[in-house]
Amino acid sequence: MVLWWIGNAVLLLVVLPVVIALLNRVLAAVERIRAAADDILAGGGELAGRLEPVPAALARTGRTIDEVAAGATRYAGSVAKLLG
Repeated sequence: MVLWWIGNAVLLLVVLPVVIALLNRVLAAVERIRAAADDILAGGGELAGRLEPVPAALARTGRTIDEVAAGATRYAGSVAKLLG
């Protein structure tokens, strides 16, 4: 019976504080991860708002490329006639 009480005392005085310390470290890491995830979410929301006009700009860029390509083709054809 005395050994049982000694085992309980060791559990309370040694093992339990170690478990609590480890749990505290894990919970602190979880809080840091949560804060980082919240920052990422806020930044992602802000970025999504700034990227809203991008599809229209890409469409305009595509039209400009088509116009330049058509002009370059006409120019190359004219140069070929002059040189050929």
